[in-house]
Amino acid sequence: MAVRWYLRYGLSGTVALADDLLRQAGLMRRRDVRVSPHRSSFAGFRFPPEVIIVAVRWYLRYGLSYRDVEELLAERGIAVDHVSVYRWVQRFTPLLINAARPCRHAPGDRWFVDETYVKVAGRWVYLYRAIDQYGQVIDVLVSEKRDLAATRRFFTRALDHGPRPTEVSTDRAPAYPRVLDDLLPGACHLTEQYSNNAVEADHGRLKARLRPMRGLNTLRSAHVISTGHAFVQNLRRGHYELGGDVNPRHRIPAAFAELAHAI
Repeated sequence: MAVRWYLRYGLSGTVALADDLLRQAGLMRRRDVRVSPHRSSFAGFRFPPEVIIVAVRWYLRYGLSYRDVEELLAERGIAVDHVSVYRWVQRFTPLLINAARPCRHAPGDRWFVDETYVKVAGRWVYLYRAIDQYGQVIDVLVSEKRDLAATRRFFTRALDHGPRPTEVSTDRAPAYPRVLDDLLPGACHLTEQYSNNAVEADHGRLKARLRPMRGLNTLRSAHVISTGHAFVQNLRRGHYELGGDVNPRHRIPAAFAELAHAI
């Protein structure tokens, strides 16, 4: 079965770890599970948190469609419609990011900021992204315009994640110097050629995830997918300490933490 998954979906061998976790938890067949009070975010859902989290992680991590995730779960005896997988991704991705926020490493002092393009409902929109010198994705912002307001909004949100940078590399868009002079007057602003190669290369990882999809229909969906991809990418790169405290209302299930440590 693992060989067929590899050939059918182009997945790495780590997907098989989810099978072991689900088998150990007795989740290979559909059943109703009463959710404990401290996992109130999952209350009202027919499937247990472990199934939901595994499905969300597969979708964010690999180049799968919602129907692909539906098929993978069906092979484990879990009958879920692809529309339910879509709703899980849209609902639980922001909750997982917020729950793990206290466990996230502080960003480095060198930032690389750039915009790329994604198509939403047939229109190209701007996607602001920033990474630090360690490869951690600091923040993501989807905007219909590339202007002073969008640039200021992006940096204002990014600065909420930790210490201020001492060096920021950007392209030569005219909005960057004005915003950086206001928000980061003491930071060194670099605009030399090739200085922003790190984030430009990192765009390709997100584009590779978006390529198998048939398109994004709303700005909210684009934001959820791009931030969720950044979250999983940071997990894989070791920028979270999942052994620390998390928001008790949105506690991350142990199965997800084990998968995160395994990838």
